[in-house]
Amino acid sequence: MDRITLFSPAFDKRDTAPSKNYGIGAVTCTMILKGGDGAVQFVFSTGIYLPHVMAELKQNGSICLKPMGYDVGYHSPKPMYDGQTPTHEDCEYTGGVCYCDGSGLRAEEWMEVFIAKGGEEIWTMLEQEYLERFGVACA
Repeated sequence: MDRITLFSPAFDKRDTAPSKNYGIGAVTCTMILKGGDGAVQFVFSTGIYLPHVMAELKQNGSICLKPMGYDVGYHSPKPMYDGQTPTHEDCEYTGGVCYCDGSGLRAEEWMEVFIAKGGEEIWTMLEQEYLERFGVACA
């Protein structure tokens, strides 16, 4: 099994033109456990924005500056339920076609675990998720 940790940078892509306004985003972290049958992931926001955005948000109090769970999900090379359609044709985690799904509600629960117990506990939870999702234990 491969443990992959990715960080995506914060951004400020606001624009007055609605078609070009992509908003703001904090640094995100994606923890992926990849095996031969697919991959499972935990994605969360660190709550860390670009400095000028942080200052603005603190000043107007419009957003809570804290970590937030975004997704507990999977990447599978085959459908996981009837009628599921592929979301990608060239997924780096499946090596080709990919069927993805996930839960933001579960991610908030996992965020509480991450804050209280740290990353190693999340890796353990991802191993259990892999087993439950794909029916095979991590090797």
